[in-house]
Amino acid sequence: MTGQTILIADDHPLFRSALKQAISGMATYYAVVEAGDFDGVQQAARENPEADLLLLDLAMPGVSGLSGLITLKAEFSSLPIVVISASDDEDTIRRSLALGASGFISKSAGIDELRNGIRTVLSGEIYTPEDFEGGEETDPDIADMLERLQTLTPQQSRVLRMLCEGLLNKQIAYELGVSEATVKAHVSAILLKLNVDSRTQAVIQLGKVNMAMVA
Repeated sequence: MTGQTILIADDHPLFRSALKQAISGMATYYAVVEAGDFDGVQQAARENPEADLLLLDLAMPGVSGLSGLITLKAEFSSLPIVVISASDDEDTIRRSLALGASGFISKSAGIDELRNGIRTVLSGEIYTPEDFEGGEETDPDIADMLERLQTLTPQQSRVLRMLCEGLLNKQIAYELGVSEATVKAHVSAILLKLNVDSRTQAVIQLGKVNMAMVA
C-alpha cells in the first residue's frame, strides 16, 4: 500500500476506534491499518513499507513491555513509532525514547493531545507529554543495557523476544524457519552483545528494563 498511512497496534478495539477517530479528524487524510497483536503489527508494517507512522501499545498478545519496540525498530528502522501506553511514568517514557521511539502519548490523553502528538511526530519532531521532565537514565546499569539492546540485529531481537516468552531453541527455529544451529548462533551473539552469561540472565536484564509496566 502506498500513500499516507498510519498503523495502529493495540489489542483493545475500543481504544483503536478512539485512535481512528482522532486521526479521521485531522486535516490530512490517512488510511488506517489496525493490528490487535504483535504478529499482526509486524505483518502490517511489512505490507505497508511506506507507512508514515506506527502507534504502538507496549503490551499486547505476543509481546510484553519494551521488547516489541526493540524488535520493530530493529526491523523497521525508518518507520516512526509513537508509544501509546497507560504506563506513563518518567522511566517508561525515557526508556521508550532511548530505544528509538519518536514520541510517547499517554492513554489518558485527550483527543486534541493525541492529534497534536501525531502531528508533531509526522513533522519530524519528537513528542512527549508536557509534564515529562526528560533527563538521563538514572540507573547506570539500565542505561548500559539500553545501549546494548540497540546493537541487536532484527533477527537477534526476534530471538531475544522469543527467549523472553520461554521458547526453546527448537521452537524458535520452527517459528523463524531456520535451523537450531542458527538459533544457537544467534543466542551466543545476543549473550555477547548484552554482556551476560546465560539466556536466563538475558531475560532478567530485559525484565529490569521493562520493569513492571502494565498497559
